[in-house]
Amino acid sequence: MSKVGIIMGSTSDLPVMQEAVDILESFGIETEVDIVSAHRTPEKLFDYGKNAHTRGIQVIIAGAGGAAHLPGMIASLSPLPVIGVPIKSSNSIDGWDSVLSILQMPGGVPVATVALNGSKNAGILAAQIIGSADKNVLNKVLEYKEGLKEKVIEGAKNLKK
Repeated sequence: MSKVGIIMGSTSDLPVMQEAVDILESFGIETEVDIVSAHRTPEKLFDYGKNAHTRGIQVIIAGAGGAAHLPGMIASLSPLPVIGVPIKSSNSIDGWDSVLSILQMPGGVPVATVALNGSKNAGILAAQIIGSADKNVLNKVLEYKEGLKEKVIEGAKNLKK
């Protein structure tokens, strides 16, 4: 079974990150959710980054606010694709500090970055990555996208009434 690791810096990030869990579950993708703080639990961060792939994790989604070092540090340690979710936190400068900290990675350490508080898109991107090699997941992504199209068509019809 496909598995996505979803990590965040603190429990206060969970309301934002829950959208990634929910969308992945709708695609039938198992998730492993944990708190891994880049600054408060660096040993745990190193262990997670170096060993996630040995536990069957295929993609890591890492959400972080403020200085937002978690996604980049995980990407520096892991051979897996990492998707960063910048989170507007209580100590954030309108979220821009988190966005730029995740977005501006040095060459050789890529982190795919989604919009501020955009964990739903991170989940969809993780499903698309897994779907490139798993036909069942690919079909669920195709169905989801067809559903998006149908919502727009229905909205347009309602607008004309």
